[in-house]
Amino acid sequence: MTIRVLAADDQRVVREGLALLLSLLPGVEVAGTAADGEEALALVAELRPDVVLMDLRMPGLDGVGATRRLRAEHPSVKVIVLTTYADDRSVVGALQAGADGYLTKDAGGDEIRQALARVLEGQAVIDPAVQRLLVDAVVANTPQPGGRATPAEPVPTAPPDGLTPREAEVLGLIAAGLSNAEIAARLVVSEATVKSHINHLLPKIGARDRAQAVTYAYQRGLA
Repeated sequence: MTIRVLAADDQRVVREGLALLLSLLPGVEVAGTAADGEEALALVAELRPDVVLMDLRMPGLDGVGATRRLRAEHPSVKVIVLTTYADDRSVVGALQAGADGYLTKDAGGDEIRQALARVLEGQAVIDPAVQRLLVDAVVANTPQPGGRATPAEPVPTAPPDGLTPREAEVLGLIAAGLSNAEIAARLVVSEATVKSHINHLLPKIGARDRAQAVTYAYQRGLA
């Protein structure tokens, strides 16, 4: 399957370089490029790409705002956010807006190719450096009864929200960044079994996708 990708970045040299890199990847087609969020939205409506590689920092409509509108207007299109710095706080806003993945701009071609394939399979893709930022943000905003933000509590004896122990275990491995195949190998089960667990646990925790599941896992101390 050919993955059609739209690249959005306000810096021309980055935008054109990214388009060139994408064109060299097997199974990837460059659907188009955009210089800002508004242009990205217009081109998505016109070109119908599978994935948008979205820069966070753009004039006018930035990556967070464009991601939020894309989720509302074109929910089938996946969004991978690109950030220059792993500690960019806008990444947290992009998560809340519904981004499917997060990569730093120093990601290599193979890493980008794998990320594109994984988000189309419904998996979350989070650069390890970016994941540390998300974890810190979740922990810092976990409220206690007294109103103060403190680290998430330890794993409870009984998993929350009706999760089975196995579902809670799978959720923790998702939060650790493991793919379905890696989870299956870790638990010595089939990938189909892992997918079944994920399909059952997502509605239980009220998560739309794996990215939201990661946030839930850290908020509940399951990761």
